[in-house]
Amino acid sequence: MYINRQSYLIAIADDDPAILESISMLLELEGYQVESILNGKGILQKEVLPDLYILDVWMSGTDGRDLCKSLKANPLTRNIPVLLISASNELKLSIENCGADKFLAKPFEMNSLLEAVDSMIGINLEKH
Repeated sequence: MYINRQSYLIAIADDDPAILESISMLLELEGYQVESILNGKGILQKEVLPDLYILDVWMSGTDGRDLCKSLKANPLTRNIPVLLISASNELKLSIENCGADKFLAKPFEMNSLLEAVDSMIGINLEKH
């Protein structure tokens, strides 16, 4: 079954260029449109809203949990899913409190990331 991911835009914010590039490359190879942002605060100034946000928790000068709270408080972005990623697996409670829809601890398998992204934007990946 062919899945057209080209109509979906994913905004990714991470202050590590290597992680940003690897996640972006994976999602682009899978057909997604990707907007990569090194400065987490740039997420809040987007004119075109994505279908999904992927935010690092700890970025230089920005906390992804605070960005998530801002996105979930805004009527324009509150229904857009947010996936938080972090090298710390001990953030589960604070992740839940900020309104994130899902959390992945780094390092994660790229297949796990892709499965999370697909499910969060509602793509049915049943194998036929």
